Amino acid sequence: MSTPSLLILAGDGIGPEVMAEVTKIIGWYGDKRDMPFDISEDLVGGCAYDKHGTPLHDDTMAKAQEVDAVLLGAVGGPKYDDLDFSVKPERGLLRLRKEMDLFANLRPAQCFDALADFSSLKRDIVAGLDIMIVRELTSGIYFGEPRGIFTEGNERVGINTQRYTESEIDRVARAAFELARRRGNKVCSMEKANVMESGILWREVVTKVHAESYPDVQLSHMYADAGAMQLCRNPKQFDVIVTDNLFGDLLSDAAAMLTGSLGMLPSASLGAPMANGRPKALYEPVHGSAPDIAGQGKANPIACILSFAMALRYSFDQGAEADRLERAVEKVLADGARTPDLMGPEGGTPLTTAQMGDAIIEALNASL
Repeated sequence: MSTPSLLILAGDGIGPEVMAEVTKIIGWYGDKRDMPFDISEDLVGGCAYDKHGTPLHDDTMAKAQEVDAVLLGAVGGPKYDDLDFSVKPERGLLRLRKEMDLFANLRPAQCFDALADFSSLKRDIVAGLDIMIVRELTSGIYFGEPRGIFTEGNERVGINTQRYTESEIDRVARAAFELARRRGNKVCSMEKANVMESGILWREVVTKVHAESYPDVQLSHMYADAGAMQLCRNPKQFDVIVTDNLFGDLLSDAAAMLTGSLGMLPSASLGAPMANGRPKALYEPVHGSAPDIAGQGKANPIACILSFAMALRYSFDQGAEADRLERAVEKVLADGARTPDLMGPEGGTPLTTAQMGDAIIEALNASL
């Protein structure tokens, strides 16, 4: 197979800083593990608007459709707050998701032991936490029609439509079951079948997919509000959670805070397989562009580095190398290395963005 290709879109704010550390690690894999990558770079978000007058140029979109995976840093910033909605930096990211048809959003919530005290929950509840939320990303209430603000009689009414087809539910359910087979072999499907017809259909389709194709995977169902409660009460009962766009948005953010820091959280958005068998894929950290600390060496690059680990695992079928990178991150944290966002009352060794990247590379060298 030809050298795997990556399109790097560093974006705005701290995006270029954290992506620089990912690029160093990609280079390490080429030098030390004989895993070279064909890397190209381009613009997205505010920096793309500054150059092209659009948050995502058509040529960049075409590149994203051709490569094996896209790595994105972050987009946005107050400089662009007054732009028309159609050209705000975030529209570039949304266009990528839509036109690449990235229907399955993977949001892990993993709590490294060294950071368990950063969570607002007790250590014994979150230490060792490792769950994955699979959120349907291209349908549901955020896309359904009719939508808008209308006048009815003497007042206005806002309308959004929750809409799902069987095929949309089927494909994200299959993504969740396939993922569970690589992990703890458990899926919990969350919806509101007690009050929503879309929830009834969701449960029926997930149950059918399970019975027909994945009887070896343990399946359970839970109402989404009960699921939110259980995430706070006993999150380690879950392995893979699959849910719709709206509930996935809410539940994944709740799960993210169980780990104590958004600066630690990666994500993947996956679509259908391409001709080479690899899925359409976009990998990005969960955190924003943090323009208030951009250029100061204070940004935590770990979420972006762990996003590359997800690319190794899900796009390039290099699970062992993904494990290697994740263990390197865990070792650095266990040794007390911290960026400013991770400095707690117990102290630690404060590192710049670049120093944290270098420390992880040292840990990778030690793993050989």
